[in-house]
Amino acid sequence: MDTPALAPVRVDRERCVGSGMCALTAPTVFDQDDDEGLVLLLAPHPTPEQSPAARLAAGLCPASAITFTPPGAPPRQSAD
Repeated sequence: MDTPALAPVRVDRERCVGSGMCALTAPTVFDQDDDEGLVLLLAPHPTPEQSPAARLAAGLCPASAITFTPPGAPPRQSAD
């Protein structure tokens, strides 16, 4: 049985407010930098074991700074 490809994680440090929910919820995927407290992405391609916590962390992020890109989807374009 083939394992489906997992969606890569993206973080937007400009949106991040440093609440730390991501690092608390999925510490093997996210951390916070020591200077500004902003999100650091440790695992851009979470394993099947990491994925549920990473998705929960994305849902808990008060700034919606964490997103997942489905496999095969075009990169997100920023609005000008």
